[in-house]
Amino acid sequence: MTMKKVFAPLLIALFVMIGLSAKAQTSLYTHPNFDNIARDHQIIAVLPFEATVSLRPKDMERMSAEDIAKMEESEGKSIQSAMYSWFLKRKKRGKLLVDVQTIAETNALLNKAGITQDNLTEFTPKEIAGLLGVDAIIMGTYETNKPMSEGAATALGLVFGVWGPTNQATVNLFIYNGVDGEVLTNYLKQVSGSMGSSPDDLINVLMRKASRRIAYTK
Repeated sequence: MTMKKVFAPLLIALFVMIGLSAKAQTSLYTHPNFDNIARDHQIIAVLPFEATVSLRPKDMERMSAEDIAKMEESEGKSIQSAMYSWFLKRKKRGKLLVDVQTIAETNALLNKAGITQDNLTEFTPKEIAGLLGVDAIIMGTYETNKPMSEGAATALGLVFGVWGPTNQATVNLFIYNGVDGEVLTNYLKQVSGSMGSSPDDLINVLMRKASRRIAYTK
């Protein structure tokens, strides 16, 4: 076997990976007065994300609407948990300037008020922040074509014939000021291809850039 034949598949895989990276979309907005506004904030809350999982048609056929709804609810809460853990780690390192409400308290208060992931958009950020008793809330949407629990394809998978990304995820994150509901940060990021295999991996990728623009972190 010639060297050309050996390296051809590897080169093809490399070009595919480069193509996938080029498709990644990132958009970041930060309120021009975020730093000053954040000085008065003492506690923030992370809400469950509104999740959408778009499976392949043949996979959708094997699941009921109720199964899909439960899966999307679980995905949304897994992103909430991963985001909460991300902030806690920075709090432990002394790199977070505010406290974070426990997700147990956040979800309990939401449940008591009848607020679910399905009707969350019927309430304003100001209303939700007031209900939770926090200075700001973090919420957003999460879209993927494969549940995070199944993991994502590795780069080596491309070499063995798995063409195209087997996992795509788009996170649209918002931080709202509790007093007036104003947007303090909006971060949209799309990741595809050899993405991390867990919600924690996804949030680490997401926050790697955003953390430098969030006034709560040092």
